[in-house]
Amino acid sequence: MIKDLQIEDRITELGLRLPDPPRPLGAYLPVVRVGNLVFVSGMLPRLEGRLVSVGKLGQELNLKDGQEAARLALLNGLAAIKSEIKNLAAVKKIIRLNCYVNSALGFTEQAQVADGASNILLAVFGEAGRHSRVSVGVAELPGGAAVELDLIVEVEPRD
Repeated sequence: MIKDLQIEDRITELGLRLPDPPRPLGAYLPVVRVGNLVFVSGMLPRLEGRLVSVGKLGQELNLKDGQEAARLALLNGLAAIKSEIKNLAAVKKIIRLNCYVNSALGFTEQAQVADGASNILLAVFGEAGRHSRVSVGVAELPGGAAVELDLIVEVEPRD
């Protein structure tokens, strides 16, 4: 099993850092664990409680902006997972990533936006980071966020 420090080191080597776990914006839990599965609620590109990527892809934002938003939303998701399982080394498999992209009419690069998150999962978790995925263009997201994503992750059994 990979040590948590190694996972954190990989994140740092990518020039990234885990933020504090995000606080819910409504009446829901950011993470729910059922047995060995962790379900992560929709994560937005927030930093220190502030939404940092707002707008529509293909209008106010370009593909690179969308990929950065997906990266930040993913890091929030990883922080939420860590708050639940205490050690990211307990992640056995990233099962599913759903990525919703706030898209202007005619914007069709949702899959490339989602790659901003998918590529980090692969870089951090290796083969365990390969996942199934949905990337969907939507008309609006909470607060005008550029991206929202959720995850399903398999983790080691509790001791």
